Amino acid sequence: MLPVRRRHGRAVRLPRILGTRTAWTCVGDGEFFCPGCGGDRNYQRLSGRRRLALLGVPVLPRGECAPAVECAACRRRFGTDVLDHPTTTRFSAMLRDAVRTVALAVLAAGGTGSRTALETAAAAVRAAGLADCDEERLAALVEALEADTGRVAGEPCVPGLAIELHESLDPLAPHLAAAGREAILLQGARIALADGPYTPAERDALATVGAALTICSADVTRLLESAGTPS
Repeated sequence: MLPVRRRHGRAVRLPRILGTRTAWTCVGDGEFFCPGCGGDRNYQRLSGRRRLALLGVPVLPRGECAPAVECAACRRRFGTDVLDHPTTTRFSAMLRDAVRTVALAVLAAGGTGSRTALETAAAAVRAAGLADCDEERLAALVEALEADTGRVAGEPCVPGLAIELHESLDPLAPHLAAAGREAILLQGARIALADGPYTPAERDALATVGAALTICSADVTRLLESAGTPS
């Protein structure tokens, strides 16, 4: 607390004799999701050094302080952990990629011979934001995926396909609420059920999806059963 002197019956706040000041230096910039603004904004990454100040004048170094991220719009500063949160644009792209990868994995498990399954998968991918996706394109992508992973339609989820699922879903899962992660799994389940009951290969693929989304096996089983129950 600053010292106070009374003059003519009024309190007068005296200047602080000793204190600390931080000198900030910009060491980088970019775009991030600002918690203060609630949207994508530009930022500056700042490195700071503390100095002991005498009557407001910095005189002696007091060491470095934790780096910070400053929003270019609201000028609020945050810890660098805010950069771990994807921007809205990046999050949307991650979600589109996740839905498409799940659809491809389920189609690869059940084959692309069912027009109904292809139509259900294409509708889910379009709803996720890939407006130009159609059944023919998905069928071609499944063929390319099978060739790349060495998988034959109807086989269990081979390591190559499991890696594809984890690469797509692992970065997304921490940023989704439980309902969001379950919704992605349920989309895959409805694609699998579009042409009839689950095959063992489809269940295996959906179990891999659930694991990548950090959904426990008991909840995966519950969700797969609920997807086949008429609402």
